[in-house]
Amino acid sequence: MNTKVEQAAGGAGFDVVKLVVGVLLIAAGVAAYYLLPDAWTPLVRSTVMAGGIVAGLAVAAFTGPGRSVREYLHESQIELRKVVWPTRQETIRTTIVIIIVVIILRLLLGLIDLILKWAVLDHFLKLGH
Repeated sequence: MNTKVEQAAGGAGFDVVKLVVGVLLIAAGVAAYYLLPDAWTPLVRSTVMAGGIVAGLAVAAFTGPGRSVREYLHESQIELRKVVWPTRQETIRTTIVIIIVVIILRLLLGLIDLILKWAVLDHFLKLGH
């Protein structure tokens, strides 16, 4: 059961403003990269673009949706720690089994295709002639 207290509705308007500022920062960084190709070196342009993206994401991270995303990522990280990953030997054996099953299914489907080709094209369609 979720026992977290929801934010008041008044914070939603400020979140929208922060999200717009974040998007504008990202757009400014990308625009600076593409609109000023001759004024700056590629390293400076890339740094300005990366700075705009990082600043925009940082501003967006402190909104309601940003907190939700951070919480989701944190919970996903906790769940990933609970996963029991297969050993190398288990992975190799499973891969070999899958390859064998794929080969067998390929042969069976090829055989079915040949039988249907023979039945339809070579046998039934020639009955009318």
